[in-house]
Amino acid sequence: MTLLIELLKAALLGIVEGITEWLPISSTGHMILVDEFIQLSARDEFKEMFFVVIQLGAIMAVILLYFHKLNPFSPSKTRQEKLDTMSIWYKVIIGVIPAGVIGVLFDDWINAHFYNYITVAITLIVYGILFIVIENRNQGKESKIKNFSELSYKTAFLIGVFQVLSLIPGTSRSGATILGAILLGTSRYVAAEYSFFLSIPIMFGASALKLWKFGFHFTGMEIAILLTGMVAAFAVSLIAIRFLIRYIKNNDFKVFGWYRIVLGTLVIGYFVLFG
Repeated sequence: MTLLIELLKAALLGIVEGITEWLPISSTGHMILVDEFIQLSARDEFKEMFFVVIQLGAIMAVILLYFHKLNPFSPSKTRQEKLDTMSIWYKVIIGVIPAGVIGVLFDDWINAHFYNYITVAITLIVYGILFIVIENRNQGKESKIKNFSELSYKTAFLIGVFQVLSLIPGTSRSGATILGAILLGTSRYVAAEYSFFLSIPIMFGASALKLWKFGFHFTGMEIAILLTGMVAAFAVSLIAIRFLIRYIKNNDFKVFGWYRIVLGTLVIGYFVLFG
């Protein structure tokens, strides 16, 4: 019975991860907050690792949905299409360098100082405001970068610099990269897809780092919890990614800004009253 309850908690966290990883509302922040209420019964070291490695389930959804677009060896592609695909990968590699370097150097320090509800609440509100301000500023303006061929390596690197902000819980990796990309002149569609692609090496790297630090010393129950969370994250991510791509064709990101502000305010109120 205890195992079943913990698996249900892991599945719920996986569902939260699958929804919030791709929407610009912070997956890690939401999981930290949800765990405050459901309290996954596990070692602190395992939970810290779980909140990151569960993202592997979500990233597999990106790989599945964009396999053809990201596969430079597809026999159905022309030589030029293969070169264009390799160009996307080069831009992804350029974009992950800033967050990769900072993440490796300061991972432990960030965990020690920022994994708490106060940080999550503040970043939810601040970036929510930024989404609304930037979308209002850009209203009626035409994007300069409408496809990946127009995305320069310099712009790709600068978007990667914005991704560094997402190392702070509550910021949202997709939120930071999408905000940065829009500020630098990309369309919402390119911003969202580039954010998805950046997540592949970033999440694999972050997961490998957490697993290495954890030491691969799992109990049978911990393996079951981790796999359950990853499977749930994968299934829900398939839906969330498709939803976001359809949504941004005719809508902006302001609704996510308002959501972040409301949630951040509720978090502060809850912990002030009951924390």
